[in-house]
Amino acid sequence: MKFKKVVVGGTFDYLHDGHVAILTKAFELGERVHIGICSDEMQLLLRKDSAGIQLLDVRRPALEKLLRSRGWFERTEVKVISDAFGSAVEDAELEVIVVSPATRKRAEELNELRSSRGLKPLEIVEIPFVLAEDGKPISSIKIRYGEIDAHGKLLKHPRVT
Repeated sequence: MKFKKVVVGGTFDYLHDGHVAILTKAFELGERVHIGICSDEMQLLLRKDSAGIQLLDVRRPALEKLLRSRGWFERTEVKVISDAFGSAVEDAELEVIVVSPATRKRAEELNELRSSRGLKPLEIVEIPFVLAEDGKPISSIKIRYGEIDAHGKLLKHPRVT
């Protein structure tokens, strides 16, 4: 472990291998991992396709179950966040943020805000997308629509005419 405090954030809707990859990297890097999970209100504001996103009362227990199953729960602090940055904008002890290519820009915005408040920018560790069988990133939306499972296995096959 390289850092004392690592942060990750997201909706954590329909937990999938992409979420596991980000969390795995965070726990490889840090002694403690702070996870910001979007409130029900926030995820509606942030997502273009918010129809069908699981409620926080479903998402948080699923996340905590995953953390326990991996032996990570004792090293974790899960906080419900109601804006894009949560406490990461003010927590001077945070050192690194783990992101995907889709969330890197938000991490860069976070660092600008931290700098403007006199805090040290976070080191940004970007992991690659975890790809489904179709070669496209695994996403909660594709799981919700029944196109893939949490591991990226195709569930709907296009008809050949």
